[in-house]
Amino acid sequence: MTGASETPRADDVRTYALNAASVALLTELKIWDSLPADAISPVYDMVVSGDTGADQAAGRLSFSAWQQGLRELAVIVDAAALDAQLATALRFSPHVHNVADGTPTALTALCEGRESAARAALGVAFKPKPYGHRALAARLSADQPHQGVARQWFQPGGEVLALLPFEKPVPGASYGLVWSCAEARAEQLQAMPDADFERELNAATGAAAGELKLGSERSSWPLALARADAVSGAGWVLLGDAAHIVHPLAGQGLNLGLGDVAALARVLAQREAWRPLGDERLLRRYARERLAPTLAMGELTDVLQRLFAHSSPAVQGLRNRGLDALNQLTPVKRWLTQRALGL
Repeated sequence: MTGASETPRADDVRTYALNAASVALLTELKIWDSLPADAISPVYDMVVSGDTGADQAAGRLSFSAWQQGLRELAVIVDAAALDAQLATALRFSPHVHNVADGTPTALTALCEGRESAARAALGVAFKPKPYGHRALAARLSADQPHQGVARQWFQPGGEVLALLPFEKPVPGASYGLVWSCAEARAEQLQAMPDADFERELNAATGAAAGELKLGSERSSWPLALARADAVSGAGWVLLGDAAHIVHPLAGQGLNLGLGDVAALARVLAQREAWRPLGDERLLRRYARERLAPTLAMGELTDVLQRLFAHSSPAVQGLRNRGLDALNQLTPVKRWLTQRALGL
């Protein structure tokens, strides 16, 4: 099998939120136990806050691993460390070759990301729907322990700010930041001197996580919703961002991609003995299996983004009351948690 993927970046400041299904897959692939201890941080609790207005109180939704009988809600992972381990594993996999080496293979798996040149060469349409927003990422340190609590704020104008508990630069008191906002606002935040950015950040979080300081450079990327019009064909499949991209507000982008990997591996392992790896009908089984979960997550994140981007005071009050009401519905919260964990 041939694989095409993105090259890991040593300066990557992103963090991934992985669910239980993703961790199980990486463990099975002998990746998880190879990660450095400071590249992994469990999430035990999550607090989601709505926005406020002149006469509005912010809604609040909280999730607890302990209340739901779970070890953790998610695990935050250093993106650069995980990508490096995956790249190393691929180099030592005897059945996987890089397309650049010219080795003839029965199946090509394309994992090049949203700008996949190989996908374009196949003539597969992939037309992103831009949100007009960018996601800004950085590493932060705090003056108080994170205690495994992830925090997320939905703010006016469709801004979504997330703090993901992390172990670097300060063990037990660091966060991975993902702050999505309108392009002009993102560019402004990106260009600010560190002290000015920290003031904006601490004002936005209201000291809920303590005083926050930058621990890295800032990076950003454009946000969009997209899905390839075909994810398989004779001798090829698309996986991850080459097949679909979603808004990061639910932290499910990499989980969807790893779900693609698990599904493809299962389809190939269960194929009839006489059927070759690149059989088009076989690969349609993979496409069918991944259609519902990827489409549903794309629609869900799109609806949530548009809902919280709406500036009407009436809608603002409705969504905040909705968060408060949902917070009281324990069975619904448990169901949502199970779906997010891939259980």
